[in-house]
Amino acid sequence: MAILSKIRERSMFLIIIIGLALFAFVLDPSTLGDFFNSNKLNEVGEVNGEAISTQEFATELEAYKQQTGGRVSEMQAAKTVWDNIVRKKIYKNQLEEAGITVGEQDVWNEVINSPSVSGSPQFQNEAGMFDEAKFKQFLADTKNSNDQLWSAWSNYMNQIKNNAETNTYNKLVTAGLGASLKEGENEYMIENTKMNAQFVYVPYTTISDSLVKIKKSEVEAYIKNNKSQFQVDASRDISYVKFDIVATPEDEEAIKNDIAELVNDLKSTSNYKEFLDLNGSDDNLDLSYKFNANINQTVANEIFAGNEGDVYGPYKDQNKFKISKIVEVSKMPDSVKASHILIPFVGAQRATPDVTRTQEEAKVLADSILTVVKARSSKFSDLAKEFSSDKSNAEKGGELDWFNYNRMTPAFRDFSFTNKKGTIDVVETPFGFHVVKIDETKNEQKVLKLATFSRNIVPSEKTENEVFQKAEQFALAVSNNSNYTEVAKENNYNLRPAIGLKVLDENVPGLGNQRPIISWAFGRDVEEGDFKRFDLEGSHVVAVVTNKTEKGLMPVEKAINRVRPILLNEKKAALISEKMKGDNLQEIAKANNTTVRTATNVNLKNATLSGVGAEPKVVGAMYAAPLNKTFNDIQGSRGVFAFTVTSRELPTALPNYETNRKKIAEARKRLTFKMYEALKESSDIEDNRANMYVSN
Repeated sequence: MAILSKIRERSMFLIIIIGLALFAFVLDPSTLGDFFNSNKLNEVGEVNGEAISTQEFATELEAYKQQTGGRVSEMQAAKTVWDNIVRKKIYKNQLEEAGITVGEQDVWNEVINSPSVSGSPQFQNEAGMFDEAKFKQFLADTKNSNDQLWSAWSNYMNQIKNNAETNTYNKLVTAGLGASLKEGENEYMIENTKMNAQFVYVPYTTISDSLVKIKKSEVEAYIKNNKSQFQVDASRDISYVKFDIVATPEDEEAIKNDIAELVNDLKSTSNYKEFLDLNGSDDNLDLSYKFNANINQTVANEIFAGNEGDVYGPYKDQNKFKISKIVEVSKMPDSVKASHILIPFVGAQRATPDVTRTQEEAKVLADSILTVVKARSSKFSDLAKEFSSDKSNAEKGGELDWFNYNRMTPAFRDFSFTNKKGTIDVVETPFGFHVVKIDETKNEQKVLKLATFSRNIVPSEKTENEVFQKAEQFALAVSNNSNYTEVAKENNYNLRPAIGLKVLDENVPGLGNQRPIISWAFGRDVEEGDFKRFDLEGSHVVAVVTNKTEKGLMPVEKAINRVRPILLNEKKAALISEKMKGDNLQEIAKANNTTVRTATNVNLKNATLSGVGAEPKVVGAMYAAPLNKTFNDIQGSRGVFAFTVTSRELPTALPNYETNRKKIAEARKRLTFKMYEALKESSDIEDNRANMYVSN
């Protein structure tokens, strides 16, 4: 029914489209195929007239997501892939215009000279030298027999090609980036010329904002005259009310009572895993030793006052209710210092490729070492240096730093904390066989093994239904009253804003990653005032579109807060300038009811005036001004100035300015990222990714 409804809604639109297509067919039958098979439908964008097809984008997107192992979101991946494609096409275009080609041989040379290839034992001959033929054979075999590995190598070589194109272009440009000795001299003079001056300063703050009126037309004119500063992407503003689905006090009490009924059963059972499984515990059985500090401190002392067999609870621990039975009471140090010799075997975790011994062989070697160190413990350090594969401490004789109970793998941990100082034995872990010697222990204290049943505190079905009804009623009220702010206020709901959402954003302030809300807000048929309810994890949200900004010049309403201070200062400067009259600084200061100030050792590198702050425009004017001549009506960042430069101290001339020249040249060559930004700025880029990610 929904599909039929949409067809009815858009029937006139479809009739017009089909009519235009048939009319074009009458004029030229070949146009019918072009009409319905427009390449634009299969493109996500263009770079300097070169299309980026949907297939190209989707293929690279999938490859990138596989490469990152799904650790990035869809929109993060889409942004990275888009940026990579745009960069690749821009550099390719520049190289083509320059008549330069990065060929297959160039790429091949980059590949075989990379350390990961040329240094791999897999591709070396008997003499230990890189064998290109072996590498070629490996690629051929991989292409024929292992699609996944071949895809990885193909992606790697494509990346090499892209990097080669980027590096080639950057090298060509940076080769021409230098600096002259005259530039070096100018920089030296600018940085080291010092000036002394007197000045009069009248801050903009001396005129109240209320005395200056800013018209909307003036803001609009400023935006039009400074278009490059006010170009914006399409954005949406929304407001929303969030209805959190949380457990009520009644829900908590019901959960607590349910768990209380299990206390006697837990007390009488000895099969704790079965008990937790049968009764649906939300946490698995954990019978590791617990120190007082490991337990919720509001109940820890009460639990630790108990004896073996006692059951404590129900008690609240964060967002759970729990009951705990004391299974065992013991004593244990809270910290241990030990040494070990690790003997790995093939298949053990983190075993290096050069490990060839079997598990049985590793056990025999570990037992042999144990026999030696039990007879002469002084040999432990030397044997650790010779046999241990744990290189982080082998050279220290296998000595580990102090560690607590929760740091080591379970078998190693249990041996270390349940034996006395001086004990030596072999312990097997997923990493291999360890010959372990306990060197020191400290802070022995009471520990418990606890069998704990837990239940998450979650809202009941009744609570979920009540929250849903509130969200529905609010949405209905908004549909009947266009003033959603008033509706929220009447119901005492917290209306939250989310300003300036971009079409490919995924984060909504206060809600986190909520791409569906942004996709909806940018839908073709969604207008200001439209609303929708969204069912999120743990909440319902009713969102209203409060503003639509299209791509282009920033609207006056959006720009006014940014433009108003600029226009205020301009108008204040005009008012202040009327009083900046006089033949000298004393007259100007008197006319403005202020004093003449002094600036000492001012230079362009640090364009700061004492008592005023950074004023680069004013200090720049001082640098070029003749001595002992009064200049007034100089508009700075903080106010209007008049000044007289009383002296200018030039630095001592250098024999040559090669050092300064080199510094300028090297700084320019480090700015390849700015070169790309300039190329991107001058390129004609059409980004239609939104068509893939916005609801229709």
